Amino acid sequence: MELKVVTIEKPEEVNFILGQSHFIKTVEDLHEAIVQTVPQMKFGIAFCESSGPALVRFSGNDESLIGLAKLNALKISAGHSFIIFLRDGFPVNILNVIKNVPEVAGVYCATANAAQVIVAETEQGRGILGVIDGVSPKGTESESDKHARHDFLRMIGYKL
Repeated sequence: MELKVVTIEKPEEVNFILGQSHFIKTVEDLHEAIVQTVPQMKFGIAFCESSGPALVRFSGNDESLIGLAKLNALKISAGHSFIIFLRDGFPVNILNVIKNVPEVAGVYCATANAAQVIVAETEQGRGILGVIDGVSPKGTESESDKHARHDFLRMIGYKL
């Protein structure tokens, strides 16, 4: 077995969700789940098929995000993995809907941070072991950090 580190390529402001699924109709079901939940969201989805023709299947409503999804799915190349890039919304807006799509087995991460995917490769193929999301903590928050966090959440409309 060989371990590989795959760095996700994306603009700084773009969020993504990385997950695992089990069926070819994942692309269509994820597409429908997103547009039914946040119709104005721009997104691109790619899914790594792990049998038959073993293609990267894709969908979305924004060509640049579809391109990012295809590029990163091919870099990861782990069977039954999917990646969704999004704008005009946040993962928190669709995360539970994504997790409730029947063929979704799990979600590795949902972030706008710089991220690396740890992939194991064997003679059979590739699998995702985990994700490094952002940087390591530099300490614990102070009272002023806590107030800044509370103020930020209210400024962006997530708390009253």
